[in-house]
Amino acid sequence: MVMAWHLGKRDGANTREFIAKVRRATSADNLFDVSTDAFQPYETAIDGVLFERANHAQIVKMFSRHLEAGRKRYSPARFVAVAKDAVTGMPDLDRASTSHVERKNESLRQWCKQLTRLTYAYSKKWEHLHAALALHFAYYNFCRVHRSLRVREANVTHHVWELRELLI
Repeated sequence: MVMAWHLGKRDGANTREFIAKVRRATSADNLFDVSTDAFQPYETAIDGVLFERANHAQIVKMFSRHLEAGRKRYSPARFVAVAKDAVTGMPDLDRASTSHVERKNESLRQWCKQLTRLTYAYSKKWEHLHAALALHFAYYNFCRVHRSLRVREANVTHHVWELRELLI
């Protein structure tokens, strides 16, 4: 389940707004772990907004600086290593990972073509993109049958919604 999402530039103000949404979507009763990349605004936002609720781990992936022969412009550099650090609290560094978010972002780009650059579907208006994302996440959370999970662990609804239920 995607418990919070935010559309905006990758900056401090939007990071704080996103983390505030995570706070509203989580319970004060359960301490949880958050894993982020090294984007600095995460540190201050999580420490300031989720300080008593979340342990924060930072994942830094290191890539080779040299492009291999034959690499194209959009090909990523070769992965070299990963570093995991506790930023606040006591996160479980063995379980700390950004892979789930990265996989969700990849799926999102596959399903929501407004996010794919260099295509005709690319959104130029934030309002249109916001509407497309809202519909996508509602479908993802309430209608889509997740093959790997088999059950709806969040217990937000009693059943998997039909598309017509979402659109009513």
